[in-house]
Amino acid sequence: MSGHSKWATTKHQKAVVDAKRSKLFAKLVKNIEVAVRTGGPDMAGNPTLVDAVQKAKKQSVPNENIDRALKRGSGQEAGADYQSIMYEGYGPGGIAVLVECLTDNRNRAASDVRVAFTRNGGSLADPGSVAYLFSRKGVIIVPKDNGLTEDAVLDAVLDAGADEVNDLGEVFEVVSEAKDLVLVRTALQAAKIDYDSADSQFVAALQIEVDADGARRILRLIDSLEDSDDVQNVFANFDASDEVMAELQAE
Repeated sequence: MSGHSKWATTKHQKAVVDAKRSKLFAKLVKNIEVAVRTGGPDMAGNPTLVDAVQKAKKQSVPNENIDRALKRGSGQEAGADYQSIMYEGYGPGGIAVLVECLTDNRNRAASDVRVAFTRNGGSLADPGSVAYLFSRKGVIIVPKDNGLTEDAVLDAVLDAGADEVNDLGEVFEVVSEAKDLVLVRTALQAAKIDYDSADSQFVAALQIEVDADGARRILRLIDSLEDSDDVQNVFANFDASDEVMAELQAE
C-alpha cells in the first residue's frame, strides 16, 4: 500500500479531537463554497459539488453550515475570494510533498507552509521540482459494510474505468484516472455500494520506504501543514510497512 493510502486510512480510523474537527469542518465547507463558484449551484450538473457536500455530511458537518456555504458560493451571502495554490517541498529523508491550499491570503498561506517545513526538517522547493513525481488520480474510499468483497467492488467499477481496487484493511480504495472519477462513483451508486469519499488526489508513481522514525517525522510534518486553515490537502511519496504503522498508531 502506498504512503498516501496508509495516511488516509490512519486519519479515517483515529478519533478526531474537537480542535481538529473544527478545522476539518472549515475545510470541508470551503470546498463546497469553491465548488459552487466553479461549477454552479445545480447539484445535477456539478459532480464536484455533489462529492463536496456528501463528504461534509459523512463527517457530520451541520446542515446549516453546508447551506451557508452554498449561499456564499452562489453569491446570496458575502464570502471570501479563495485562490488555489500548490506548494512543493521535501520532507525529512527526501520525501516529496505536495501541498494544496485554498486561501484568501496568499502571504499567510505561504508563511504557514514555509514555517511548517522549516520546523519539521523539510524545505520548500521550486515549482516543478516535486510535482512530476505525482499524477492526478480519482480515489474513492469504500467501507467494508455488510460483508462487501473486493470482487464485488471490482465487478461494479471495472467497466466504468477503474484502474485498481486495493484492500486497505477496514476499507477498499478504488483508483481511477481523475477524468473517470464521476463515472466510477456513479457505477458504485448504481450497484448500491456506499462510499465514504470520492476525491481527485495526487498519487506518487514511486514511494520511498520509511522506518518508524522516518514515518514519525514525515507524519509530524503533515500534521503541522494540515494545522493551517489554508491547507486543504497534503500528498507525500512515503511508504511504510503495516508493522511500522501499527507501531505509530500504538503510541
